Amino acid sequence: MTDRLDQLVEAATPLLARVDTVLSTAGAPEGHPVWPELRRVRLLPGDAVRAVCDLRPEAISAAVPHLRTEARTYAALADALPLTAAWSGEAADAYEQARRRTAQHLNGGPDSLSRRMEATADYADALTAWMTRARTDLALALTEALTSAEALTLTAGNSHPPGTHSPAAYPPDAHSPDAHSSGTHSPDQQARAAADVSALLLRTIADAYDQGEALLDDSAPLQNPLLV
Repeated sequence: MTDRLDQLVEAATPLLARVDTVLSTAGAPEGHPVWPELRRVRLLPGDAVRAVCDLRPEAISAAVPHLRTEARTYAALADALPLTAAWSGEAADAYEQARRRTAQHLNGGPDSLSRRMEATADYADALTAWMTRARTDLALALTEALTSAEALTLTAGNSHPPGTHSPAAYPPDAHSPDAHSSGTHSPDQQARAAADVSALLLRTIADAYDQGEALLDDSAPLQNPLLV
């Protein structure tokens, strides 16, 4: 299913490639806010954006109805285990103990099959919501980046990264009639623009992944092996 992020990322591909190139070759100004964001994400903006694009909430949400059906099935099975009302004795006592253990395993405490299925379904719902929110937040950030002055600085008349020996890396002569209309920008301007765009995108992605990490921590009980 296509959403706003899928639509935007294709249009943003040239800008992301330019940002990655400038950031890789020229770096960023000392003390720029992009540095802590790079340490948080440990990816260039292009790769980080593609990682979020790979999040597919619909694939997770599709499993939720099946999980909840399984939970109800286990609960119903526990309720259907027959009682020993018609017989007594040692065999009846042994059966009753086994019945209670089985019922507890199927639908007793938080570690029973039905409760774990319900908890897994709840986690899948939360994970779906997180993925959707991460994609939406990134789509908003990409929209801001694409319509920014920094995007124009990086894409207008610049086909080579800062530091390369290209005419685009040097402004025209101040007395030239094209001096104020060529659309070129200095290497420092390009580096700062790339850093600004990177900081916006990486901060958005890092914040989303912090929320995802907290969600993963909350699911820790589900990672414990089920004792059968």
